[in-house]
Amino acid sequence: MSGVIDIPTPLALLPRAQAGDEQAMNQLLSGISPYVARLCRSIAHDDCADATQEALLAVYRGLRTLREPAAFYGWVRAVTVREAVRTVQRTGREGPYQRVDSWQETNPLDVVHISDVLDRLSTSHRQVLTLRTYGLNEAEMARVLSLPVGTVRSRLHRARARFREAWQPSAA
Repeated sequence: MSGVIDIPTPLALLPRAQAGDEQAMNQLLSGISPYVARLCRSIAHDDCADATQEALLAVYRGLRTLREPAAFYGWVRAVTVREAVRTVQRTGREGPYQRVDSWQETNPLDVVHISDVLDRLSTSHRQVLTLRTYGLNEAEMARVLSLPVGTVRSRLHRARARFREAWQPSAA
């Protein structure tokens, strides 16, 4: 015995959790909580705790419907983003999407400039840019935002143009 505690990975726990093993479900949810919270923080900001709770509850409720274990993290990301956006819409607060933690920039000042530029954009433009950053396509964004795909495409186009316009003075 080496004294090392073997902690199963979420993917190892997945079949047991889907089969109804409550201990495996608890371990699985505990294992993904930091990931879910990080996504919620960048989308729901002040409502991060509520969004995280809603997302974990949605994962708990929907886990048995997941058919492909390899898609687990993508599915969790989609569920989390959807619940975080719903939380922001339900609270009606301005100012979501202020920070995007997923960008890995080489220059830390770029992250500050990006956050500043995003803060100056409209809420609808911040929404589509943030959702695109998390890898959602137009159809997925349309479902999350309850908008037609054409509206999402035009918002995304305008948001990118506004971002480029606002970014130019920072880049100089």
